[in-house]
Amino acid sequence: MTKTAFDEYERSRWAGRAGAYDSSLAALCAYPAPALLDAANVGAGTRVLDAGTGSGTVARLACARHASVVAVDAEPSMVELVRDRVPSVDEVRLASLPHLPFASRSFDAAVANFVINHVGDPLAAIIELRRVVRSAGRVAVTVWPYPPPEAQSLWGEVFDAAGVGRRAAAPTVDADRDFPRTPDGLAGLLDQAGLTDVRCDTITWAHRTDPEAWWSGPANGISKPGLVMETQPAAMIARIRAAYDELTARYRGSDGLLALPTAALLASASVPLDD
Repeated sequence: MTKTAFDEYERSRWAGRAGAYDSSLAALCAYPAPALLDAANVGAGTRVLDAGTGSGTVARLACARHASVVAVDAEPSMVELVRDRVPSVDEVRLASLPHLPFASRSFDAAVANFVINHVGDPLAAIIELRRVVRSAGRVAVTVWPYPPPEAQSLWGEVFDAAGVGRRAAAPTVDADRDFPRTPDGLAGLLDQAGLTDVRCDTITWAHRTDPEAWWSGPANGISKPGLVMETQPAAMIARIRAAYDELTARYRGSDGLLALPTAALLASASVPLDD
């Protein structure tokens, strides 16, 4: 299980960007966190691994449930942020899927909130989560679906309206390691990893956010729109901003906030009793 070109690309894209993520997309990713913990049966006394903790949203919620929480992330700036922000976490470590520095059966549950999107070998990542969870324990993950929901696909409309030329495509997950980003596709991935009682649901909601916060993520290099934005000259950035303001107007409420329709896939399963 070696690092792929996609893994290396992801590490480079997130380097030093904890603050930019925290002020932009973290709120979007936070919405399914309570349901994710419910699906993993995380409660008082549960020893849970938060794999790919980001800015610590899931870890903080798990601590509020009086769980015993260990959090890991592949990005050092995220690790430092969580150490400062969530002191009730038992341990925060630098680590990335599919290589976790824990003995087999170390946890009652493992969760990964929008992390499988960012690994080059999704099946190996799920197998590793299964490895560190005890027999009859729970694994739960979220991913963004494909086709992308409205909130995310809006950026393509913005770039088209501004006349942005597309640059060469970024590395993607190798075809023989990828899976359909659909309920059946994600459920099939967990089933292929040898987990049982697999369930996958689609969660939908309207992400309410300040227009400046939604703009700031890509403007600071976050996500695929950020990859497009960072290569543009100042004049094109101004055109993109004008298109952004125009196209987001239909989502603005009387309070000035955007209400962006979006969705996520939440899959959960049990580790077999004979593990």
